[in-house]
Amino acid sequence: MRIEQLTCAIGAELTNVKLADAIHDDALFGEIRAALLAHRVLFLRDQDITRAEHVAFARRFGELEDHPVAGSDPEHPGLVRIYKNPDQPNDRYENAWHADATWRAAPQFGAVLRCVECPPVGGDTMWANMVLAYDRLPENVKEQIAELRARHSIEASFGAAMPIEKRLALKAQFPDAEHPVVRTHPETGEKVLFVSAFTTHFTNYHTPERVRFGQDANPGAGQLLAYLVSQAYIPEFQVRWRWKKNSIAIWDNRSTQHYAVMDYPPCHRKMERAGIIGDVPF
Repeated sequence: MRIEQLTCAIGAELTNVKLADAIHDDALFGEIRAALLAHRVLFLRDQDITRAEHVAFARRFGELEDHPVAGSDPEHPGLVRIYKNPDQPNDRYENAWHADATWRAAPQFGAVLRCVECPPVGGDTMWANMVLAYDRLPENVKEQIAELRARHSIEASFGAAMPIEKRLALKAQFPDAEHPVVRTHPETGEKVLFVSAFTTHFTNYHTPERVRFGQDANPGAGQLLAYLVSQAYIPEFQVRWRWKKNSIAIWDNRSTQHYAVMDYPPCHRKMERAGIIGDVPF
């Protein structure tokens, strides 16, 4: 297996390897997992694997989870089908910087995403290194956010366009989760900036140290959250991947965010993702 780093900040392409072999080869899988921790997102071309092999490889990292809104393959639970077509002009959930399922109490560990069909041009996906995003923050901002916690909501994202009854039922099933604004990576010990498009507000901002009068809370908290969310937008923290059929991306959802560029209508784009159950951020 060869590992070629793609940017100074994040991402590497693996060549001379078949993911199907790593299902049963412990040494090979160990190399892939180590590369994932080092580079945060891995890319492979020409991986003509079956859905069963896709699921089996992803399960080597941990158990898989379904998505309450996106549909899964009926024969392979945990393999979420992200199929876009010209009949979905208002489907806009992907094109925002986010880490997957942070609205869960235990967001995803990561995911294995395979391209089934893509347009000839467009439909790229970008990833951002949120460890680097935290490291490069000004020291006074790091001090300000060290103890902050924030809410992450499926209701305010996937549920927003639903009829009110369906939206409230979704929130009842998945109440807003609360996570630290700066989480610690459970394997590397790195500090990670952990706010994104799913984050609605801080839960412990309104303290005497930050708020002189109640009036201070609204602009202060909102502007700080917007500033933190915008750190993923910085090109120096990013890698951009151009999809081809049977290309695969594997990413660490704990230390990255991603953005699926929706610049390809009226073309089709069909992706299949195996999301791996994660742990509670601390």
